[in-house]
Amino acid sequence: MSSAEKSENTMNDFKIILFLCNWAPHTAYQTLQDNGYQIPPEIKMMRIPCTGRISKALLFKAFEMGADGVALVGCSPGACRYGTGTQAAMNNTEDTRNLIELLGLGKQRMRFATFLPDESEKLKKFLEDFCLKIKSFGKSPVVPAKALDAQVSDNYDTIDAIVARYDAYACQDCGKCTSSCPLALSGKPYSPRTIVSAITSGQIDSEQVRKDIWSCLTCGVCYERCPSDVNFPEFIRDIRCYLTAASNGQPHQPHGGFFQSLMRAMTSPELKPERWKNLPDDIRSDPDSKILFFGGCAPYFDAFFRKHQEVKTSDILDNSLRLLNFFDVYPMLWNAERCCGHDLLWSGDRENFIKLAKLNTEMIKDMGIEEVITSCPECYRTLAIDYEKQGVKPCFKVTHIYEFLEKEIDKGAVAFKPLDKNITYQDSCRLNRLESLRDFPRKLMSRLTLQKFEEMKDSGNGALCCGNCAWTGCDSYSKALQVKRIRQAKATGSDLMVTSCPKCQIHLRCAMEDPFLGNELQMEMTDLTSIIAKTICWE
Repeated sequence: MSSAEKSENTMNDFKIILFLCNWAPHTAYQTLQDNGYQIPPEIKMMRIPCTGRISKALLFKAFEMGADGVALVGCSPGACRYGTGTQAAMNNTEDTRNLIELLGLGKQRMRFATFLPDESEKLKKFLEDFCLKIKSFGKSPVVPAKALDAQVSDNYDTIDAIVARYDAYACQDCGKCTSSCPLALSGKPYSPRTIVSAITSGQIDSEQVRKDIWSCLTCGVCYERCPSDVNFPEFIRDIRCYLTAASNGQPHQPHGGFFQSLMRAMTSPELKPERWKNLPDDIRSDPDSKILFFGGCAPYFDAFFRKHQEVKTSDILDNSLRLLNFFDVYPMLWNAERCCGHDLLWSGDRENFIKLAKLNTEMIKDMGIEEVITSCPECYRTLAIDYEKQGVKPCFKVTHIYEFLEKEIDKGAVAFKPLDKNITYQDSCRLNRLESLRDFPRKLMSRLTLQKFEEMKDSGNGALCCGNCAWTGCDSYSKALQVKRIRQAKATGSDLMVTSCPKCQIHLRCAMEDPFLGNELQMEMTDLTSIIAKTICWE
């Protein structure tokens, strides 16, 4: 066989993952094999105890690893031995289909079906039809991200280099970091200075040290307090990158590592996301504009948490665009927009972060964009600061929507309709640690016509994190921190908590679902951008 023929065969080597329930459908599958039926070679069967145990993260992981199609096959409704397995599988399939549709893979690459033990012929037809359908779509554009070498490559820092970069030896062991750390204050036996001391003394392989490295919220309160100016959050971030490169792994990721998996898939250049497919009719954009609105991952969050929390963080993006339109700005919307990569970098995967950063900057440059406006604090920090720090210099200006709004509103001629609410404000860690942006949220709130605004006990520079960052380290202590924060908000007498970050809404809503505390934690939340959009008017 010639090399060209081998290449063509490789290109046509379709891979279809079949998650097959161990009970009724497996009996039908076994009957087919016993009767001499040749299972299509494209199908790679994985026998599982119940379809309800296959999470969205596992379903998507198959696509990240190069599957062209995924089928989840279980028991017929009412026949599940575990009771709710079939319903859980149906929900997970629907969510995953919506997610891969957003990603541009097409929801038809994911299917769910049920069979009884005696329905082998129906199963046979399903497998054959699904194979034909996947082949008609063509190969998946997702290129599996390369696994890092077992040994740390020359492109990665040594521990000594990271320690030197952040002058970690300058730590005075004063304890100000620990006494202000939200995790430590929530009861977790956790100390930034102890971690620094352990790493500088060569204890990086300690089980407790490694556990603590992944627990850090990277919220930055410790850096605010440090008299030696040791940037502990970035120190921890780079240590995570070192550990990831050294161990070829990505541990300590909630939700099965789904969001990191999603971002690695986005490093595939041929992927064509359908990012702005469901834009409201009243929003106007301009494909020739030199201003790009960068939305971030809100639609993916909404699809993933659809059943769990019914979050609607995409409303933040819609209202941001309405405000831009209000001030006669009609930005370009990049339908193939990918994630900025924030969570990859801060959870230790610098290699794939760099891939994503280069892809984003090159594509934005090719579109002739001069300015990028974003409403997401993490997108802002990543595009405006971290790209260049990591060696990928963007060729465009980055503006946060709050900066834009304050500038436009300050010109005058606008007013705000009264908002009959008592409000308090949850600071975004990423905005709150940037001196150029940290004052904008309160400046904007001061312009609103409010019934009452009252700060929480821990606010401003000492504001508490929502309990998680970059989808790492979620545990009972971060939940305790979230409960504490909600109680602080309710103690102000407010009936509305205003946020600046979609993740704050997700994590705090998660705490509100605590089955034991019940209504004690229930509180309305909305984004500051949405309040402004709903109350602003021309004078």
